[in-house]
Amino acid sequence: MDLVLKLRELRRLRGMSQKDVARLSGVGEKTISSFETGQRIGSLKLAQLKNMLAVYGLSESEFFGGSVEKEIAPWELNAEEFAMTRLMDDIRALPQPIQQGIVAKFQLMVEGAAVQGAELKERRPSFMRDNPDWHSITSRN
Repeated sequence: MDLVLKLRELRRLRGMSQKDVARLSGVGEKTISSFETGQRIGSLKLAQLKNMLAVYGLSESEFFGGSVEKEIAPWELNAEEFAMTRLMDDIRALPQPIQQGIVAKFQLMVEGAAVQGAELKERRPSFMRDNPDWHSITSRN
């Protein structure tokens, strides 16, 4: 997703006008407009971007990582990513003590699954355990 689209859609998702962002970030309103249309995106300074991201409540790593794309266009996620994102959003909406309890239970389940997976791996014949391609070889038949 390109920088112009990210900047424009983040502002829209936050329910802000260009004037609001300009007032809060110290970046000129016309400058923000020219960034969002792509006319002057090449002259965007890091300090300007940081100030705008602070208004949107984002760090640079969040902006350049995948989280912004997921926020702007969640339909582009595959079914598992979408389900995981929705689950995490639902958990974050709960009170902190309940969140902590759920996370602790998930950790136990993940640890149990890892142990169970290791036990199952050990039960397989050595030629299957020692050959990581065994599953892909057998799935073609």
